[in-house]
Amino acid sequence: MNDLLNEVESVPRKTMTLFFVIDTSGSMAGNKIGAVNDAIVNVLPMLNDISDSNADAEIKVAALEFSNGCQWLYSEPKLANEFIWQDVTASGLTSLGCACSELASKLSRNGYMKSASGSYAPAIILLSDGGPTDNYKSGLSKLQSNRWFNSAIKVAIAIGEDADKEVLKDFTGNIESVFTVHNIDALKQIIRIVAITSSQIGSKSSSTGDSTKQDQVIEEIKNDIENINGAESANNIDSNTYDDWD
Repeated sequence: MNDLLNEVESVPRKTMTLFFVIDTSGSMAGNKIGAVNDAIVNVLPMLNDISDSNADAEIKVAALEFSNGCQWLYSEPKLANEFIWQDVTASGLTSLGCACSELASKLSRNGYMKSASGSYAPAIILLSDGGPTDNYKSGLSKLQSNRWFNSAIKVAIAIGEDADKEVLKDFTGNIESVFTVHNIDALKQIIRIVAITSSQIGSKSSSTGDSTKQDQVIEEIKNDIENINGAESANNIDSNTYDDWD
């Protein structure tokens, strides 16, 4: 009996990777990028708690920033308690196409999805406050032919009115998956909500029924942001809301 228990306890958990894809172009300088840094630092311990309490899957984190080109903060995904956030700074252009191509290259068994015990589909959070300055459609086309990307949970956070929501819709595949924020507090709260919700749902086995993990995540986020001042979903747009990044 003890041998059986030990065998059950030693079954390795699957991995679910949460990707942050972060616009670090010049227009993000100041309070916007400061809020992003602060929010991710504070959400990492929460992600670690979710991972520790999940018997089926461990949660890893990866972060890709893009401005003049793109780069990963670490060369591979790390467990949330091992992911020491390095504050990103903002300058330059908005090379979203580069980010899409780079993400596509890592969403493979030869890249970041090589967990020996198997991987759940990832969750991908894109944050941007403007529009791409490179040929993003070429990079996005590579992503859209990627099996891991197509099965991933995808959420975009439009930071302010100048964010190109059509581009963000192209990335997520649905305007319902694009959420807009207009101030620092709303940005911090929505990053936390999206990261936690995506991790909780993404790291579970798929439930039966017609509702996909993507649908579940979006529905929960919509419910959570209803009382956040300065945060909007596609179905809940307040014409009196204005940007305030001071």
